[in-house]
Amino acid sequence: MSGPRNPVLGRMVSRLTKNLSARRFAKAGMFSADSVDGNKIVDNVRARVHSGETCYIAGLGISGHNAGAALVQVSSRGGIQLLSNDEEERFTGVKHYEDYPEMAINELHRRLKALGIKPDQIAAWATSWDYVLNDAFTNQTIAEELPGSVALYKKGAFFGWDPFLRSREALLAPDRIRRQLGLESIPRLIMLPHHENHASLSYAASPFAKGKEPTMIAVVDGCGDRGSVSLFQSLPDGARFKELYCNESIPDSLGIFYTIISSSQGGWTPLSSEGRYMGAVAWGDQDRHTNPYYRRLREIFHFGPQGHIRLNRKLGNWHKAGDLEPYTPALEAITGPPIPLERMWNPDAMLKIESVQHSKITRHRVDLAAATQMVFEDGIFHIVDHLIRSTQSDQLVLGGGSALNGIANMKLLEHFDCEWYKRNFGKDTCLKLWIPPTTGDAGVTMGAAYSLALRADVPCGPNLQHAAYCGIAPTAHAIQRALDNEPEVKSLRLGNVTNDTDRKKVADLMAFIVSQNGVLGLFQGSAETGPRALGQRSILANPCNPETRSILNERVKFREAIRPLAPMVSQGEASRFFKLAEGAAADDYNAYRYMVLTTRARPEAYEKIPAVVHKDGTCRIQMVMPDIHPLVHDYLKAMGRRVGAEVSVNTSLNIGGPICQTPAQALATMKRAKALTGLVMVGDEGNVFLVWHAVDAPPKDKGARLLQWVSQHSSEAAKTT
Repeated sequence: MSGPRNPVLGRMVSRLTKNLSARRFAKAGMFSADSVDGNKIVDNVRARVHSGETCYIAGLGISGHNAGAALVQVSSRGGIQLLSNDEEERFTGVKHYEDYPEMAINELHRRLKALGIKPDQIAAWATSWDYVLNDAFTNQTIAEELPGSVALYKKGAFFGWDPFLRSREALLAPDRIRRQLGLESIPRLIMLPHHENHASLSYAASPFAKGKEPTMIAVVDGCGDRGSVSLFQSLPDGARFKELYCNESIPDSLGIFYTIISSSQGGWTPLSSEGRYMGAVAWGDQDRHTNPYYRRLREIFHFGPQGHIRLNRKLGNWHKAGDLEPYTPALEAITGPPIPLERMWNPDAMLKIESVQHSKITRHRVDLAAATQMVFEDGIFHIVDHLIRSTQSDQLVLGGGSALNGIANMKLLEHFDCEWYKRNFGKDTCLKLWIPPTTGDAGVTMGAAYSLALRADVPCGPNLQHAAYCGIAPTAHAIQRALDNEPEVKSLRLGNVTNDTDRKKVADLMAFIVSQNGVLGLFQGSAETGPRALGQRSILANPCNPETRSILNERVKFREAIRPLAPMVSQGEASRFFKLAEGAAADDYNAYRYMVLTTRARPEAYEKIPAVVHKDGTCRIQMVMPDIHPLVHDYLKAMGRRVGAEVSVNTSLNIGGPICQTPAQALATMKRAKALTGLVMVGDEGNVFLVWHAVDAPPKDKGARLLQWVSQHSSEAAKTT
């Protein structure tokens, strides 16, 4: 059985809820984008920009996981230009923070002051969800399955969040913003559809946005405020896009399927489970003919015409009970019993994650993970196949949290290759793909600002070149203040990276330490936005040492043994070690800069850099450009001289929580880690600090080994001058 039980009742409840909810939010100063008030604000932005004015639009995640605040500058000449995306989780230390983003809005206020702009000069405030649509859609979903779906009203049932609480909290946001920023009146917030926001960022920030060729946009996530799959295509003017399809369903969701199985079989809470489960896939049987679970698990979806995917309600039960009782007996017979929600643990909220005893790697667990991944891939292929056939386009951007599945992204390029296009359309081309670094809900605040700008006919601006948009870069004074507050921490100055000679010396010292199997943290500038560390808040280690993975997983990050390590690689050596896809080549292989696209290792990688080659020979790479990350690029060049490969292990600077944002957080992480040799901290002015935890608690040795390496490096440098 597929499809809802009471579709007519669902539509009736949706219309009623929408009317009531629109009035309620309007009283609070919040309006859907297509409402009269919403259109007036969009028209005002359009008129101001077209008259030659430069305007600022704020994007807000005010209630719902990954709360935050973004800022874009818009003008007729420069188009949309991203200035910041401040994620609340980075300041609170609570991963996927879902309440009002007070600290992110404080950071936004600081940015406005630096620009000489008052908060009341913001041209428009856009939200990452349309809460009117979300209320209507939530009640429709429940009404469609009555009476069996009453459980969805219970706390914790609705796929990792409480939509009713989130709406109630959102209603308070306009007045909270007024009081926090000292505004005379409440700001009028425009609510943009969630999937439109994902699509706006993914398209407008892509290398394809300014071209004349049509671009496909596929948004696939857990759920939005209208559905879980939305498809779009760019218009001939290249500045906008139109919706082609929305599945208008929450249960029929590839994202929810992956979340349910990964959490209920992996034992981690939703939003923490998906990436960890994907790491287990490499250890399982990835052959569709021999995997013991794949054929039966694939029956959880009906793959219909026009790219439709419907939940088989004889297997999945989340359309009735959500996370509380997601399995039917038939599904349990395939996978084994689910781990109850109350027995799952949140690895991103553990105060003592170093004390956790991780579950054993069993053949059942990894084969089931592989089967789950293959069913997910089948769904993505089914959707994209229809989208390509209906548009005959060869350019695709992805949005939504499901697009963080780097394995599936790689296989899209492998599947829809030159032979596929030649066979089906007689065209000499292949699929070209781009995914933003913040394709999940961490980026939908930016997407809201982009979406409103596109509605106001603002042209697309420059495509994204890096992800360092979270938080204002700490000064040397702020770093020194944090050091002064830590009596167990010692430091020394290494120079200033704004000077080419100093920067190269610092980079070579970093490479020398890492080549000796030291492990270094790197803290510089604004942090990366999105879930991947990309050289701003990173932990660096030796890719040539096969023991590096166990050292980092067991003694630095305290995480599961199945977790892979990702490589950063210089632009010049990427093709030496990794099979770069032709379909990722746009803008100097921009798609490989953000660790959202996996690739396959070449034979030399297995031999030379085994620490960054996963169990199945895949690698989630970051290609580093010299003009974007000069210190990191110099470090990689030095690694080439030291170990024979311009490659480094790169994992995020954190332990069981969000990526470090502040100097104090970075120092706390260094102290918690057992095997982090030291920390390189760079102030906004370029001043470099080498920091270590000066305690005698093996393997920590008061920094003796680190200082010995510094001395050896100095002696070596003296001999060459």
